[in-house]
Amino acid sequence: MVTPADQELAERSVARMWSGDAASGALGMRLLEVAPGRAVVTMTVREDMVNGWGLAHGGLIASLADSAFAAACNSRGTVTVAAGFDITFLESARLGDELVATAEERALRGRSGLYDVSVRRADGTVVAELRGRSRSTRRTIED
Repeated sequence: MVTPADQELAERSVARMWSGDAASGALGMRLLEVAPGRAVVTMTVREDMVNGWGLAHGGLIASLADSAFAAACNSRGTVTVAAGFDITFLESARLGDELVATAEERALRGRSGLYDVSVRRADGTVVAELRGRSRSTRRTIED
């Protein structure tokens, strides 16, 4: 059960991180939802995001998933970084597609975390799945 204090910390932590995230901002990403260990981020595929075949560039889909992963793993008040991730592309995305990345914490042990991120088109089709590994630093958002 999420307490009001846990939710407030998640919102404050991610707001602090997100406000300095120029890369996600430049890609037009929007943070839709945050809770302890969870985040939802969206991005619309623009003309400058497609490859030579007219499909969304895989690196930009990975960036969307990574941004949702970052928000989820930084939602507990401790500065946390990616230790690595693997991504699997299942379907293509195209110009104009609204992509939604939903990140969910699967395990948190000490300073290490495990997160799953699903990237979907607006019709619900899964475009990609990311599994991320995080490592918390000893810094809090207050430092």
